[in-house]
Amino acid sequence: MYRYDEFDAKFVSERTEQFRNQANRRLKGELTEDEFRPLRLMNGLYLQLHAYMLRVAIPYGTLSSRQMNQLAMIAEKYDKGYAHFTTRQNIQYNWIKLEETADILQALADVEMHAIQTSGNCIRNVTTDQWAGAAADEIADPRPVGELIRQWSSLHPEFSFLPRKFKIALTGAPTDRAAVKVHDIGLRLHKNAKGEIGWEVMVGGGQGRTPMIAVTVRDFLPQFELISYLEAILRVYNLYGRRDNKFKARIKILVHEIGAEKFKDEVEAEYAKHPAQQTQVEQAELARIATYFAVPEFEKLPRLSKSFEGARLAHPDFKRWTKNNLAAHARDGYAIVNISLKPEGGIPGDTTATQMRVIADLAKRYSFDELRVTHAQNIVLAHVRLDDIYAVWQKLVEHDLAAANLGLAGDIIACPGLDYCSLATARSIPIAQAISRKFADIDMQENYGALKINISGCINACGHHHVGHIGILGLDKNGEEFYQITLGGSSSENASIGKILGPGFAAHEVPDAIENILNTYVKLREGKSEDFLTAYRRLGAKPFKEALYATA
Repeated sequence: MYRYDEFDAKFVSERTEQFRNQANRRLKGELTEDEFRPLRLMNGLYLQLHAYMLRVAIPYGTLSSRQMNQLAMIAEKYDKGYAHFTTRQNIQYNWIKLEETADILQALADVEMHAIQTSGNCIRNVTTDQWAGAAADEIADPRPVGELIRQWSSLHPEFSFLPRKFKIALTGAPTDRAAVKVHDIGLRLHKNAKGEIGWEVMVGGGQGRTPMIAVTVRDFLPQFELISYLEAILRVYNLYGRRDNKFKARIKILVHEIGAEKFKDEVEAEYAKHPAQQTQVEQAELARIATYFAVPEFEKLPRLSKSFEGARLAHPDFKRWTKNNLAAHARDGYAIVNISLKPEGGIPGDTTATQMRVIADLAKRYSFDELRVTHAQNIVLAHVRLDDIYAVWQKLVEHDLAAANLGLAGDIIACPGLDYCSLATARSIPIAQAISRKFADIDMQENYGALKINISGCINACGHHHVGHIGILGLDKNGEEFYQITLGGSSSENASIGKILGPGFAAHEVPDAIENILNTYVKLREGKSEDFLTAYRRLGAKPFKEALYATA
């Protein structure tokens, strides 16, 4: 994984000291909140309902054990002993004191981390496939390109004050695990007819109050021309994007208003201006960065493991966990271990300092000192020997990290909602907890099959409810919290925006409503092999609507 060079280290350290001075001036009353607000947001510090919240960047979701241990220390020393992993592969601390923030930023800098550009109208944390560099279906590891984009976009003078926040995601596999079609820019690596590697470039996706699926502006962009093309897109957006209305300022609105073809023409015209030598520079720079992502020293192992299979036979709970939480690795004798942060009744994405240290230790001992944060608010150990997986599982069981629900009804995505966020209109956490308890039985979850339940506490959609197979949006209705349900969303390669099913429900009614929807699906599916999303797309909303509102 990437290591800071001297420039990075100096840059982050200087920024920390700069913020220390700004925070001190605010505490002394030399800066008003209005004057301080843009300064703190540039460093990822939000003022929430009860305290400051600090959002820390985890570029392309990759962490070392040293970094994870430092995050645990920060949770213990400066927060309340836990932290929250987000849908942007970041981590948030919700109980931060302003007078201690600079010390936290310095602690982050000590392990090559920061909170720069996790807020504001700039290019935010670049995200990617959580199985990058390990997945059996991958064409190439996209993380070196993610790092290239991070370096290019960090404090880019032309793009530091965009019309609105800007998000980029990329994937190196045909199966989209990075939700690229609901990003301002989505990038999919693939091969053309000649076998050359390049990018499909998609623009104008997003969620929020106006959810949209991105449109393809380039079917195939040569591998080493990406940064020049990104610059062209950003320049067109910077020039034409709305600045008079923040609700119409995202690039998706621009693409929609002028049309995909006109937008594409503008980008291509701007791109045509790029000097030829930029391609050579990008190729050389990418080669330099790629050396930091060298393939781990994998052992030559047999495809099957007798000890692994023996443990599966001897321990039914372990067997179930391996069925649901492991993914195929590109190397024989290894597997991708997915750690669910969604225990029964838990808060999605929340992790204690103790749990973070356990995960860090497992990464160091069993996964080449590397772990990943997922946009589904879970953690991944990307390279674990089959022979070691039973020992890993035992440690996870010991620390309440062995929920066998990955990709099932219990694997809920949820934003912090009104329990923390000043923008929220309803609570998300209690709804997620209630649904988790309702479907705690793992036999029930497996019967329902692959399922994504996503919950947002407001229209900003930080819980990605628009692309949940079942999406739940919390709204304020005459001073009471009500929850709108959508069906049919997806963030995969066949992305779609969910459709509102009907009138909303009171908080206590939501779990039963979800159960009603799922029982209707089980009744109407064409065998257990037909998953919920496939069944919904075949059946449409009508039978679910009839079942849900028949007695309303």
